Amino acid sequence: MTNFSYAYVLYSLKDHKLYIGFTTNLKRRLSEHQQGKNISTSKRLPLKLIYAEAHLSEEDAKRREQYFKTDKGKTTLRMALRDSLKRLQT
Repeated sequence: MTNFSYAYVLYSLKDHKLYIGFTTNLKRRLSEHQQGKNISTSKRLPLKLIYAEAHLSEEDAKRREQYFKTDKGKTTLRMALRDSLKRLQT
C-alpha cells in the first residue's frame, strides 16, 4: 500500500471560513479536528472536509498546502469549489 500525504481543506459550518492543512494521516487528522484537539479549529466546530489532494511526496503536499494559503491559492480554491461552497452556505 502506498503512503500518501495530503493537502486538505475544511469548511467551518459555524463561521463559514476555510481551514487549510497538511497531514500524512487524513483520517486521524480529521478526527483530531472534530474532537477539538486543534487550537486553530476548536472554536469553529463543526467542520466539513470539502477538498483533499493525495500526494506521493510529503514535500509536494506541504508545498500545495502553502500555495492554498496564499491569496492566489485561496482564489483558486474558491473558484474550483464554488458550487460546493454555495451549497454549504445555504
